[in-house]
Amino acid sequence: MMSPLATALVVFAAVFSATLLAFLLRIALPKDHLSTETKDTVKLTMGLIATMAALVLGLLISSAKGSYDADRNEVIAMAAKLDLLERVLSLYGPSSAGASLAVRQAVEGITAHLWPETAQMEAGAAGARAENAYRAILDLSPQTDEQKALKSQALAIVSDLGQMRWLLFEQAVPSISPALVVVVVCWLAILFFSFGLFAPANGTALMALVVGAISVAGAVFLILELDQPFGGFIRISSRPILNAVNP
Repeated sequence: MMSPLATALVVFAAVFSATLLAFLLRIALPKDHLSTETKDTVKLTMGLIATMAALVLGLLISSAKGSYDADRNEVIAMAAKLDLLERVLSLYGPSSAGASLAVRQAVEGITAHLWPETAQMEAGAAGARAENAYRAILDLSPQTDEQKALKSQALAIVSDLGQMRWLLFEQAVPSISPALVVVVVCWLAILFFSFGLFAPANGTALMALVVGAISVAGAVFLILELDQPFGGFIRISSRPILNAVNP
């Protein structure tokens, strides 16, 4: 699958090529095809297509932004729980040092699996580290009522973190359908074809169409970037989680 930047460049090429094709085709068209009545008919049709394209683009951006924000909030919530877990294990006493180390290793596994800029790690290896952290806390032998309560709290936090980890893993998969993007790009290409068909043949009009093509390509780029929150240029930072276990 192409990267969001490569896809945006393809969108720009497709939309602007449709504009140039319209400029060339206009020369060969009979004059009655460029009459005022024809222009009015094309404008009405293109208005409908423009409305549909704008609505779908807006919905896609809103959906991608909502998904991105949900993942970001999930990461922040996970960081807060990790910070709380570290404090609980610290209160437990020196005997929890092994469990704290296992938790740090589990966090390294999670970040290495989710964020491409870190060292890659398979889901199975990351899951094994998380299980080791849970077992390390489960193997703690509390000597006082306070330690029993702290162990119980630590296990509850680890269970919550496990659910959040799998939720993030599942949400890391892109959700925008390529077919939907193709349909929207086709609408945009038709729209820009109509622009080129009736636009005056001067540099100002051509520059305006270039800016428009760049804008719609940028919108597609933004949608695809937000749809992969753990990679690309607009990715969610792993710093909150790493800071929680390495203050």
